[in-house]
Amino acid sequence: MAGKLVHFEIPAGDTSRAKEFYSSLFGWQYQTYEGPVEYHMTEAGGDPGGGLYQGESGEQGVRVYFDTDDVEAGAARVRELGGTAEEKMSVPGMGWFVHCKDTEGNAFSLWQNDESASPQ
Repeated sequence: MAGKLVHFEIPAGDTSRAKEFYSSLFGWQYQTYEGPVEYHMTEAGGDPGGGLYQGESGEQGVRVYFDTDDVEAGAARVRELGGTAEEKMSVPGMGWFVHCKDTEGNAFSLWQNDESASPQ
């Protein structure tokens, strides 16, 4: 369903400390995702799930991902409405995403499921 919240991400300067915090607070358990960056997936007690990752210096704030049927068309629409959208990127075997900002500068992302997504 387009527009449904499907994932969230939390950047952390110290992922061990952040994992311990959320594990102690909510009982979250993590599975490390093998990829080019340190990334820890959590089911966060239900749907949607999320991830905790090594953020860049000064990066703060939770990023939410909204489902879309066509990530490229969604990015074009964001731009038409006055927001910004980067180029799409793949998560091989899972899908495509585009990082965006709304007209107020709030970060969010669009997500399109696609098991045939390959590295770019």
